[in-house]
This record gives sequence, structure tokens and C-alpha cells, in this order.
Amino acid sequence: MKEKICRSRFVKWLSSLKISQWASNHPVLGKYLTYEIITYVICGVLTTVVNYIVYFIVPLGTEGTEVVIKTGIAWVAAVLFAFVVNKVFVFDSPSWDSKTVLRELVPFIVARLLSLGFDALFMYVTVGLLNFNEPLFKIISNVFVMIANYFASKLIFRKKEPSDE
Repeated sequence: MKEKICRSRFVKWLSSLKISQWASNHPVLGKYLTYEIITYVICGVLTTVVNYIVYFIVPLGTEGTEVVIKTGIAWVAAVLFAFVVNKVFVFDSPSWDSKTVLRELVPFIVARLLSLGFDALFMYVTVGLLNFNEPLFKIISNVFVMIANYFASKLIFRKKEPSDE
């Protein structure tokens, strides 16, 4: 599957931009924009797009509890997508044996549940109670969620050192 995706036009186009190579040669950006961060941001943006599209496809209104339900449904779709792309593309965790998947999936879901709580509370307060701009505040919420999820995923998918075994 990874090979097929890597051969896709979109991925070839992204590779042709040589963002990672450009950033690594930059004196300041080279320290912070690693391949892992760049791919995480790309996959994170795609995950956010999944979340955003599903959120607005769900045929509910903008009342307090309806916003929370929409957020939950969008979260499930985004987490399933995020687990696969983080595992395969960002952190290169190749094993799909049940023990490894379970060891990665459980904390991944727990971390995402925490970010779901933040997302739901943030949307409930800003949109449901304060009537702020829904699309704008959904994006703001997702930026905070994406940053927190990066650090959680980095811990979850870290490579096992021989002494960790």
C-alpha cells in the first residue's frame, strides 16, 4: 500500500518540491524542519482536512450539543486516518503484527481522546456558547490539537532501543 501511495501523482509532486532538502540546507530552518516534522505537518494537514470535511458533512446544526456530536464523528474519521499515515509515513513503524499495533493503537487513541476533549470543549465554548465564527474556530482548534498530537505520536511511535526490549 505504501509503495502505491508513494507512486501517486500527488506524492511525486510533493517530492519534486524538495521541501525537506531546501529546509535542511537553510541555516535556521534546517534545525527545526526535519523530514519527520515536514511529513507530520503534511499528514496533519490532510488529517485536519478529513476532520473538517466530515465535520461539515454531518447534517446537524450549530447548537451546543450538536457541535459536540459533529466534532466526535469527525474525530473518529480523522483518528483512523491519522493512525495509518503516522504509522506508515511519518514515524516509519513498519510492523503490523497484532502486538505492535495494539501497543501503538491504545496510547494513540488515548492521546487522541484527550485532544478530542479539548476540541469539543473549545468548539462548545467558542461556537456553541459564544457564537464565534464556526469555520475559523474549527481551524484554530485543529492547530492546537495538531501540535499536541505531534508530541504524543512522537512518544508512541518512537523506535525501540535494544535496551527497551
